[in-house]
Amino acid sequence: MLGICRGRRKFLAASLTLLCIPAVTWIYLFAGSFEDGKPVSLSPLESQAHSPRYTAASQRERESLEVRVREVEEENRALRRQLSLAQGRAPAPRRGNHSKTYSMEEGTGDSENLRAGIVAGNSSECGQQPVVEKCETIHVAIVCAGYNASRDVVTLVKSVLFHRRNPLHFHLIADSIAEQILATLFQTWMVPAVRVDFYNADELKSEVSWIPNKHYSGIYGLMKLVLTKTLPANLERVIVLDTDITFATDIAELWAVFHKFKGQQALGLVENQSDWYLGNLWKNHRPWPALGRGYNTGVILLLLDKLRKMKWEQMWRLTAERELMGMLSTSLADQDIFNAVIKQNPFLVYQLPCFWNVQLSDHTRSEQCYRDVSDLKVIHWNSPKKLRVKNKHVEFFRNLYLTFLEYDGNLLRRELFGCPSEADVNSENLQKQLSELDEDDLCYEFRRERFTVHRTHLYFLHYEYEPAADSTDVTLVAQLSMDRLQMLEAICKHWEGPISLALYLSDAEAQQFLRYAQGSEVLMSRHNVGYHIVYKEGQFYPVNLLRNVAMKHIGTPYMFLSDIDFLPMYGLYEYLRYHVWTKGHAPTNFAKWRTATTPYRVEWEADFEPYVVVRRDCPEYDRRFVGFGWNKVAHIMELDAQEYEFIVLPNAYMIHMPHAPSFDITKFRSNKQYRICLKTLKEEFQQDMSRRYGFAALKYLTAENNS
Repeated sequence: MLGICRGRRKFLAASLTLLCIPAVTWIYLFAGSFEDGKPVSLSPLESQAHSPRYTAASQRERESLEVRVREVEEENRALRRQLSLAQGRAPAPRRGNHSKTYSMEEGTGDSENLRAGIVAGNSSECGQQPVVEKCETIHVAIVCAGYNASRDVVTLVKSVLFHRRNPLHFHLIADSIAEQILATLFQTWMVPAVRVDFYNADELKSEVSWIPNKHYSGIYGLMKLVLTKTLPANLERVIVLDTDITFATDIAELWAVFHKFKGQQALGLVENQSDWYLGNLWKNHRPWPALGRGYNTGVILLLLDKLRKMKWEQMWRLTAERELMGMLSTSLADQDIFNAVIKQNPFLVYQLPCFWNVQLSDHTRSEQCYRDVSDLKVIHWNSPKKLRVKNKHVEFFRNLYLTFLEYDGNLLRRELFGCPSEADVNSENLQKQLSELDEDDLCYEFRRERFTVHRTHLYFLHYEYEPAADSTDVTLVAQLSMDRLQMLEAICKHWEGPISLALYLSDAEAQQFLRYAQGSEVLMSRHNVGYHIVYKEGQFYPVNLLRNVAMKHIGTPYMFLSDIDFLPMYGLYEYLRYHVWTKGHAPTNFAKWRTATTPYRVEWEADFEPYVVVRRDCPEYDRRFVGFGWNKVAHIMELDAQEYEFIVLPNAYMIHMPHAPSFDITKFRSNKQYRICLKTLKEEFQQDMSRRYGFAALKYLTAENNS
């Protein structure tokens, strides 16, 4: 293996001998489901019929509209029949002059109806709705902790972004894990007119840790109680959402309901749709006190300024202390305490129509919240079983949820025209860099890829690992796409140490990977593998970006830079941890390696690309190299330029597993322009090396010319 030394600082690298083995959606979005068959208010038309200006022409227009209304009503009836029979099959898109479908750029159109004062699908809400201003910011608060909850937040946010027409400000109360994941996700998502602030959930634990709680959400399930204290003092109102919520309409419709609050009403809630608070679910069932059926806290409208004036903190604390004397603990976390407070102070509540929180736990009365598809506003998977609940229409709801789960998040980066947005330094710098590129350059697409910001979801699965205390621990680093997924189990069997993987996947492929991983005993038994999803964008495989992402998120002092199609020998992890190197790693003399018993040094040579073990602070890979060609070569050259020395380790090797040629190597072989651009990028890289490292870098150009 190879050791690397730079000045007096010792850097470790290991070049592994290779035993080469010969090689042996488009997402359908329920088109028409939420627009077709939307009930139409006739009252404005009827009032015009009695106007003095009523003419024969308007009479004919009215008759024409009545024909259209009858057609729409027929579609309503068809959709209701379809929903009752669907059992998981999404309604088919309708054809015709008056049918509408989802638009990926424009949402569902529900907010158009909102601005027109039309409310569809619920007679109790008919009439004029208060208007939400075009550029009014809607504030949303979410409590999120851990790896799995972070995935749920993404699906919720997708559903909100898909329909929204207003700027959004997310207030995320998160633990350190969720904050790291979601901060990276939003920074790389770069959605216009979306702001995200984080509040440290761990610092809030002391506010609620005194409350015994049996709910599966744990202590984080109580943190909605302290939002008046946690959120900024100048924030007057906020929509609070659980992570298992999916929106089927523009969130501005829900924001508009704040205008309906009167008197001392400060909480907007939907009635609980199960019999939990009625106390008749089983013998000796004794729930917390509630007003009637009680209220579900998965969706809450909070008038923060009113609650603060009412001394909400004191109100809920006194109630909780009193009730805990008899109840001993909460069963439904914050929901029990909210309901106990409301029982004593019913004036606090504005009851929301139940379609704002269609609760999909077992044995609920959720069917009473909708008559056809267009009635649905928000669905709530409020059961520990989530998508496995027993519900008459669960297959339909599951398909709606899966649509957003697999929807391409890149399509949600649409501008809100006419609304000024806060200056984003990263976005401005990106635009400046792109504007400096010459679009007529035949290698423009290669150059542009270097600046592409790929949406990144760190730690897609649960991760748990503490490095060894002896400072010799090493993480295997690799990257892959969907066609190499079958290699994961083999690598996990051969390498028992920590692994950091960057996976280049679409949103739909990420869910396939999740199902694959959760169905694998080998992968589920390993908690020391960090899976980082880099979402697909552009036409090239960003191999060096993927490597950099995987390198950046390791917790050990050393990392073994590998590729997914190379299988480590059994025991290599322990060998690399405890073998004593005087220096680092590089160009292998295979004849010498076969008989070597001690580490030996080798010199850099042109086109050399060993697999190395290095310290975690080594240089990143150069992002100008995408797809096939020179991506590892350039990295090894930079290590050499920084005076790393390469030391070969004996008795250590990897096996190159057979696989079909990648899409990128096929493009390289068949596309002359691809090869020309790669040659151009190599020359530019060498020029950059000369500028950075001076005279010492001339040897790379000489070696290249002689090779």
